[in-house]
Amino acid sequence: MTQTIKLTTDQIKLISLFQNVTRVTARDCVEDTKLNRIIFVVNTGKMGLAIGKHGSNIKNLQNIIKRNIEIVEYVDDPATFLKNMLNPKHVSEVKLNNRPDGSLQAIVIVDAKKKGVVVGREGRNAEKARLLAKKYFEISSVLIQSPQPVIEW
Repeated sequence: MTQTIKLTTDQIKLISLFQNVTRVTARDCVEDTKLNRIIFVVNTGKMGLAIGKHGSNIKNLQNIIKRNIEIVEYVDDPATFLKNMLNPKHVSEVKLNNRPDGSLQAIVIVDAKKKGVVVGREGRNAEKARLLAKKYFEISSVLIQSPQPVIEW
């Protein structure tokens, strides 16, 4: 289900720099020019090492690159991958649906009070989820929804 990752020369340089600073092997590097950030994908269990004590590795990397850095932990299961990326404390469920046109859609269910936190400022978390879900699992759309409250009279 996962695709082969193709990297540009600049992305290979960024991954090399990431590995030199964090001592963690990066699986992938995604440049998000719209939000001026670089998203690194690391293997399962390596997130803490990549971040460093009190975020020191990320701070050093941001000072060198002069762009925001975000790290995502890779998991083979698309539902778990999305849940982890969007903050597992706030995501109650991830449903994967096959649409009539043959594409795959992910519906992320969150508490209405925490929807803003999950989506992120300017939709940055939602955009990150869309970018990586499409790249790794061929998921064409990611919808973040909260269940409708039931009002009883």
